[in-house]
Amino acid sequence: MSTAAAPAPTPEDGQSFRQQLPLRIAQLGSLRVALVLTAIWIVFQSQNDAFLSSFNLTNLVLQIAAVGTISIGIVLILLLGEIDLSVGAVSGLAAAVMAVLNVKHGWGPIPAIAAGLATGAAIGLVNGFFVTRFQIPSFVVTLAGLLAWQGGLLKVLGDTGTVNLSDPTITGLAGTFYGDVVGWVLAAVAIGAYAASGWLERVRRVRAGLAPPSLRNFVIRLAAVAAGTIAAVLVLRADRGIPLAGLILVGLCATGTFVTTRTTFGRYVFAVGGNAEAARRSGIGVTRIRITVFVLASTLAAAGGIMGASRLLAVNQSSGGSDLLLLAIAGPVIAGTSLFGGRGSVWHALLGALVIGSIANGMDLLALASSVKFMITGAVLLIAVVIDAVIKNQRERAGAGR
Repeated sequence: MSTAAAPAPTPEDGQSFRQQLPLRIAQLGSLRVALVLTAIWIVFQSQNDAFLSSFNLTNLVLQIAAVGTISIGIVLILLLGEIDLSVGAVSGLAAAVMAVLNVKHGWGPIPAIAAGLATGAAIGLVNGFFVTRFQIPSFVVTLAGLLAWQGGLLKVLGDTGTVNLSDPTITGLAGTFYGDVVGWVLAAVAIGAYAASGWLERVRRVRAGLAPPSLRNFVIRLAAVAAGTIAAVLVLRADRGIPLAGLILVGLCATGTFVTTRTTFGRYVFAVGGNAEAARRSGIGVTRIRITVFVLASTLAAAGGIMGASRLLAVNQSSGGSDLLLLAIAGPVIAGTSLFGGRGSVWHALLGALVIGSIANGMDLLALASSVKFMITGAVLLIAVVIDAVIKNQRERAGAGR
């Protein structure tokens, strides 16, 4: 019995596969980021045995708490197709407001923290107003803010230049750790919440007459989440315990994910980022959505600044500076949030912070020069942006070809 030979691949087939490779990689989603993170950890562990130690991984969590919190706001901004270059300066100014009110003016820790967050919210309102009212590109408005709020930081700190923090409530944000019981209870809650969320999604789709998501894929994702959560608890409990700063970051990511995926406001954000004019014609208040997102982004930047000050036990003239802005933007982009709007997830803030934080932490352990660190981080960001642009172009061509 004769068998038909399979057709030989043509050069066009190979070229088509190469052209679609970035899109195929992007479709891997969080798995792609996990593979990249695993590769980074393997490389740095091979160069320094202390990289994957419980002590260093706990420090990594503390290091990414501030930048990850800021990145959540960046994700919301990027979903709109906008950018906010002032978040680093805003984080420093808000931390300075909190520190000065607490240390120099005798405010309690809670009112001082609230004042810092309110400072961020007010700045976001200003950014959103100028972007929407005068149709000025967000790049220009927030670049001006980058300069202005740095000046505000210097003004608030005054001649002293540095304000040391000693209030236990403020320093406890980054200095509080929980033991085994709390860790395992939180792990069980997190795994159960993820399982319940996936199951409810299946029930809603079935009731709406839609095909439910793949049960096999859901089980695989649940197993991955459970394994990652249990591993994290085991690693962290071997050192100082479960850090409050990490719990705050995960809680903010979970809240942001719920808002963007389960609420009308979240759907509006994606709609405006995907096509603002179509969203406006469908009755969505585009101006209100944009202003709200800018307020949220600056408030989260303020929260990140307060978290960073808590870890460093001080606020000074360099707070919110250095590479903080670069890291806050690079993380979500590396994890898959599009710079062109309408595509991304709040969890990308956490995943991206882990990737970019691991690179920075590993380079610190290897004692690389600052010049090398900046060049490597910049190259990683450029690669992520190039991939994002290629994916966007391929999606547009695929849509036009239908």
